[in-house]
Amino acid sequence: MNLSNLFVNFEEAISMVLFGIGFCNLLMQKNLIKKIIGLNIMDTAMFLFLAAKGYVEGRKAPIITDGVTDVTAYINPIPSGLVLTGIVVSVSVTALMLALTIRLYQRYHTLDIDEITALMKKEEK
Repeated sequence: MNLSNLFVNFEEAISMVLFGIGFCNLLMQKNLIKKIIGLNIMDTAMFLFLAAKGYVEGRKAPIITDGVTDVTAYINPIPSGLVLTGIVVSVSVTALMLALTIRLYQRYHTLDIDEITALMKKEEK
């Protein structure tokens, strides 16, 4: 196995590891707050991956200065815009999930998803 590619693309490797940690946390935890943390870790991994893919060594931000209009002198601004948009959406989704978690806790007095499901089934009967 060639480890030189791993060291060249370490940002991508780290983002994959973070995504795996967040995904495992999302699947294996029963506590709703821990599930939200897992989802945020996955979001962060995706932002790191997009930012790493959008950066090119030796290039500058796409602001034309000194009359340089060659495309190869600048990085692509689309991944940065996607990351910023993703962060805004992620914060909004996290706030909504936390608000719903608070409401669930006020109603069922637990954050365990299995207990909440059992209590909901009892209410239906």
